[in-house]
Amino acid sequence: MHGLGNDFIVFDAPPGGAPPAETLRRLADRHTGIGFDQALMLEAPRRNGSDVYYRIFNADGEEVEQCGNGARCIARVVAGRLGRAPGELVMDSPGGLVRARVREDGLVSVAMGVPNFDPASLPFDASGEASVYPLSVGGSTVEIGAVSIGNPHAVIRVPSVDEAPVDRLGPAIERHPRFPKRTNVGFMEVVSRDHIRLRVHERGTGETRACGTGACGAVAVGRKHGLLDAEVDVDLPGGRLIVEWNGPGEPIWLTGPAETAFEGKVET
Repeated sequence: MHGLGNDFIVFDAPPGGAPPAETLRRLADRHTGIGFDQALMLEAPRRNGSDVYYRIFNADGEEVEQCGNGARCIARVVAGRLGRAPGELVMDSPGGLVRARVREDGLVSVAMGVPNFDPASLPFDASGEASVYPLSVGGSTVEIGAVSIGNPHAVIRVPSVDEAPVDRLGPAIERHPRFPKRTNVGFMEVVSRDHIRLRVHERGTGETRACGTGACGAVAVGRKHGLLDAEVDVDLPGGRLIVEWNGPGEPIWLTGPAETAFEGKVET
């Protein structure tokens, strides 16, 4: 499946549990495997009132907390299985509960929780919460915003995403020692108060065509800086997502397409 080209394999948990990291890395290879940004594994619900529990693994085999575009794809699958398309459901994950809506127009919306700017929530090594943090990278200093959307995000404002040094700064910031569990890195160009352009270097994967939690993280940071309105169109290399956030204490909503590319079986 994919959400704007951010692509996934979605599978039910096998009897032995999650495949080993080596197997996931092999399947993620786009030349000799299937190819994917993340693997999404579905399990039986663990909490009353929820419809599924899911786990997320990056292309490097490492398990991570959350994935916005992945959550939308899972919502599409589970709603179809339960006969709730269109309809609503509640999903559970290592990053917490996620409410989802499969809409009449075919788009899928997910509530990604309340953005958390506490540095400890990412985690990020800082003396206290701030709007902007200076970060020394490769002999120079860049300014970042930092927020957790169930997973860590560093956001850099750039004048143009087309010229942003994603390949150079993305890996360096992802593995910066001030992010002990690494981080996703967003490069945000503010076009207007209701429109941004974004490129995202994802932790353990590299630059992807779209990143749902990255879109949420960028809008949350932009709102914190007073640059954006409550509803923002986010243009990524793969297409457009819509992010809605009414402000502190409120959940942030992510809306966009979730498509099935193909179904099949693979020997692991």
